[in-house]
Amino acid sequence: MSQQVGRADTLFLHETGDDVLVVVERDGERVVRAVLELKETDAGPRPAKFRIKRGSTEEPRDPSQFVELARRASRIRISQQTSKPRRDEIQEMLDGYQLEALVVRTCRYCASDGRYSPITEETAIKTDREYICPDCATRELERELDFSASGRLTGAAQDRLEELLLETRDLDRISSLLSGGLDPDLTKFDTVSATTDEVDLVGTSTLDLHPELQRRVEERFDTLLPVQSLSAENGLFEGRDQLVVSATATGKTLVGELAGIDRALKGKGKLLFLVPLVALANQKHEDFEERYGDVLDVTIRVGASRINDDGNRFNPNADVVVGTYEGIDHALRTGKDLGDVATVVIDEVHTLKEEERGHRLDGLISRLKYYNEERAKGRDNYDGAQYVYLSATVGNPESLAERLRATLIEFEERPVPIERHVTFADGREKPDIINKLVRREFDSKSSKGYRGQTIVFTNSRRRCHEISRKLEYAAAPYHAGLDYGRRKRVERQFGEQDLAAVVTTAALAAGVDFPASQVIFDSLAMGIEWLSVQEFEQMLGRAGRPDYHDEGKVYLLVEPDCVYHNSMEMTEDEVAFKLLKGEMEDVLTRYDETAAAEETLANVVVAGKHAKRLNDRMVGDVPTKHAVGKLLQWSFIDGFDPTPLGRAVCRHFLSPTDAFRILDLIRSGTEPYDLVAEMELQDEF
Repeated sequence: MSQQVGRADTLFLHETGDDVLVVVERDGERVVRAVLELKETDAGPRPAKFRIKRGSTEEPRDPSQFVELARRASRIRISQQTSKPRRDEIQEMLDGYQLEALVVRTCRYCASDGRYSPITEETAIKTDREYICPDCATRELERELDFSASGRLTGAAQDRLEELLLETRDLDRISSLLSGGLDPDLTKFDTVSATTDEVDLVGTSTLDLHPELQRRVEERFDTLLPVQSLSAENGLFEGRDQLVVSATATGKTLVGELAGIDRALKGKGKLLFLVPLVALANQKHEDFEERYGDVLDVTIRVGASRINDDGNRFNPNADVVVGTYEGIDHALRTGKDLGDVATVVIDEVHTLKEEERGHRLDGLISRLKYYNEERAKGRDNYDGAQYVYLSATVGNPESLAERLRATLIEFEERPVPIERHVTFADGREKPDIINKLVRREFDSKSSKGYRGQTIVFTNSRRRCHEISRKLEYAAAPYHAGLDYGRRKRVERQFGEQDLAAVVTTAALAAGVDFPASQVIFDSLAMGIEWLSVQEFEQMLGRAGRPDYHDEGKVYLLVEPDCVYHNSMEMTEDEVAFKLLKGEMEDVLTRYDETAAAEETLANVVVAGKHAKRLNDRMVGDVPTKHAVGKLLQWSFIDGFDPTPLGRAVCRHFLSPTDAFRILDLIRSGTEPYDLVAEMELQDEF
C-alpha cells in the first residue's frame, strides 16, 4: 500500500449494503478508504475481498492488507449504526486476530461518505428519528434552504441557525423556522429588559405653572414621570434649551407641552410644536385642541404641496401652532409673520441624520433661531424662544446637545420588557405568519385587562392593503395615502380595541401612536432603503405600553437573500441581525453640494447678508464659500440677495437638480399640468 499507516491511526468500520466500509484516519484526515467483504470459514468470519477506493474507482488488494491495517491502527471503532448481525460478524472476525474494537455512536451521513465522525449526547443532533453530527446537520440545513423558495442563508442568519442547532440539537425544529415556524423558544432572539432609573419624582403640586395649567396637570397626575422630573429639575420652566432623549412611551412629549403651554398662558409668546409628518401633525393638533382649545387658540400649519399654499387652516395669530417641519419652514422662506414665539418643540429631532430631510431640519432650526433673535432685538417684553428637542433614539446625545447648545436630559428607562423574535419566510408566506401572530396576540389579555393588538410595518402602501385583507381578525391599512377622516377612524377603532391590527408603512412609523402590545416587521425596508438602527428602535419601541401591557413582543419576518431593489447592498437576513445587534448611529447632518446650496439659499432668502451666521451654527458643517459660489453661478443669488429664480426655487423646496429640470421643461414648451405630472413621476422613481 502506498499510504503508510502509523500507530496513531483510527480504523473505522461501517456497514454499507452487503459490504463493510473501511476508513483509516490520521489526525482527523482520511488516509485510506476501502471496502471489505467477509466470508464464513471454519475458523469464523474472515476477509474475503479488499478493495481500495480512489475516487470512483476501486483497486483490488490482498485481503491480508486489511489485517495489516487493523494491527497497525491504535484504535478500532465499529459504527453503532451497523446492524447487530453485521456488528457481531465484524467483532467475531476481529477477535480471530486478537484485535479489540469499541462500538461507538457515529454520524451516519459522515459514515456513508467515508468519514469517521463519533458523536456524543452533547454533540448529537436529532433528525428523522436518528442522530447526526453538527457539521452534517448544518449542511442539511443549508441544502433545505437552497431548495426552498426563500433562497440561501447568509452571514449572521446562518450563524444564528447554527447557534440554535447546537442549543436544541434538533434539526427538524430548526428546519421549521425556514417555513415560518413560530416556536417561541426558537424564534426568540432576546429580551430587552424593563429598566427603571432611580429618579426623585417631582410632585405636580410643587410646580409653579400658570394657575389654569397647574389645575389641569394636578387633575391628571400626582407626580411627573421620571424623564419629566429630570427635565423640570434641570431648568425646563426657567426657559433652558433642552435635548430630551428617552424611549418611546416614557412621557417626553409632555416635557415640551408643559413648557410651551405654560409660557403661552403667561403671555410670553406662542408654542410651535413641530413634527416630521402631516399625519402626526394632525394627531397632535387634535390632542392640543381637545386639551387646551377652551383657553388657547390652536392651529395647524403643514406643507400640503410644493406648488400650492392655501394656508392649510393656518391662523398665524394662534397661541399654539402645530406644524410639520416643511410647513413652518415654508412660512419662514416666504416671509410670513409668526408673531412672538416663546417655545419651539422639535419632535423626532433624530431626523437630522436623514439624507433627504436632515439638512432641511438643520436649516429650519437655524432660521427659526434667527427669526426669534431678530424679533427680540430692542424689546423688553419679549426675550426670544426656548427650544426643546425630543428623540427616542440618539447615538451621540452629548455631542448633539452641544451642537444644539442645549442641556442634555437623558433617561434610559424602558417601561415594559420587550421580547424580540426572528423567523424566516418568503414574501408569500409572510401574510399567513402575520395572521397567526395577530390571532394569537388578540386572543390574549394582559393583567390590566387589555387585548393584545398589533402594528404591522411594511414597505409599501399596496402591501398594507394586501396584508390587511388576508388577516382573519379585524384589521385596517394605515398610511399617508388615506384621507384624514379614514385615518382618524382607524385610530379610534384601534383605541377602542375594535381592531386586532393596523398595517402601516415604515415611512409613517413616527406618526403611529397606537397602544399596541406587538410589532411585526413584514419588511425591514423603508421604500427601497433598509431601516437604520434609529428607525428600527423607534418602531420596535411601539410594542408595549406600561398602562396597558405586561410586555411587548416584536417579530422580524426575514426573507433570506432578499433585496427590494437592486441598489441594496445587503440582504434582509444580514440587515436583520445588524439591526438587532447594532449600535445606535450618531445623529449628524452631512452636506453634499446640493444640500449645502439649498440650505444656504434658504438662509440668504431669510437672513440676507447674515446667511453665513446661520450656516455656521447649524449641526452639520456647511461649506458656505463653495455653496455661495454655486448659487452665484446658477443665478440663484445676486450678491446676498436672492434672484426671482432663487426665491422661487427656495419657496418650493426645490433642489438645484429639480429646478433645472423644471426650467428645461418650461423652455421645451411643456404644459403646466404635464410639467407637474413629470415632476411627480420623477419623485416616485
